[in-house]
Amino acid sequence: MSLQDIAGDYRQGAGIVLLNTRGYVLICRRIDIEGGAWQMPQGGCERGETPKLCALRELKEEIGTSSAIVLAESKDWHQYDLPEPLRARAFGGRYIGQRLKWFLMRFTGKDDDIDLQMHNQEFDGWIWVPPDHVPELVVAFKRPMYQAVLEEFRERLKLARSSH
Repeated sequence: MSLQDIAGDYRQGAGIVLLNTRGYVLICRRIDIEGGAWQMPQGGCERGETPKLCALRELKEEIGTSSAIVLAESKDWHQYDLPEPLRARAFGGRYIGQRLKWFLMRFTGKDDDIDLQMHNQEFDGWIWVPPDHVPELVVAFKRPMYQAVLEEFRERLKLARSSH
């Protein structure tokens, strides 16, 4: 079974829950959505690319650094549907949403290593936030997916926060 068979009408991709040394999560503000929608780094897999390799590539492209180590991979695929008005223009109108494999990563660099202009710039700002605050800050249509991802990584997130 190919990744496309798994994804169906959803764009196949990977997402990153990037933690700093305090156990806070990186979220970035999109430049292409009015009102500044926040999200964790994520993106679509290229042909033949595994979700893990996709996550590492997206990290480098979106935040300009590969200074991270993988701590965990989600056992589940998590998906979201795009709101109807966005479907026609997002992903060339080919998908109704995205299905993502998520990776919990520890950022091993310094904040100065983050460079949002490294590649095709998608974000114009970033902040570190406590994991519990991520869902309230992200765009509404991704909120249920983010809550499920954070719940799946809950024990590891608590451990990361308590080790600080």
